[in-house]
Amino acid sequence: MIALLQRALEARVLVDGATVGQIGAGLMVLVCAERYDSEKEADALLAKLLAYRVFADDAGKMNRSVADVQGGLLLVPQFTLAADTRSGTRPSFTPAASPDEGRRLFEHFVACARESHACVETGRFGAHMQVSLTNDGPVTFWLQVKPQVQT
Repeated sequence: MIALLQRALEARVLVDGATVGQIGAGLMVLVCAERYDSEKEADALLAKLLAYRVFADDAGKMNRSVADVQGGLLLVPQFTLAADTRSGTRPSFTPAASPDEGRRLFEHFVACARESHACVETGRFGAHMQVSLTNDGPVTFWLQVKPQVQT
């Protein structure tokens, strides 16, 4: 699974002009399930995401996690993170999980996040969304957990 996280002062997701998810300071995270991913990869990625130290401590060093600072978490499904862009000028999405499996794993990821973190908002799987944020830094990181065995 893939997570592209951005430290944000604020972030929100609109669908058909209505806000479906919004946070203040925290992390806006684009989340993608790839083929062969399972709950194991989702759980490992979430654990890493919640513990990833991207917020400043009192000395100004990135030494605090979103959990440490009790920041918001805006999880947005985005299958295009799995794009294969190695050739041509049109991306291939064969590395992405099927839509049904992607939805299932995203929903699992969100449910587990809500069990572990106080403020979790989401985008809407399969919807055309407008995502906006004020990136703080800017600070952006790519996290990926690959399955052990690909069949």
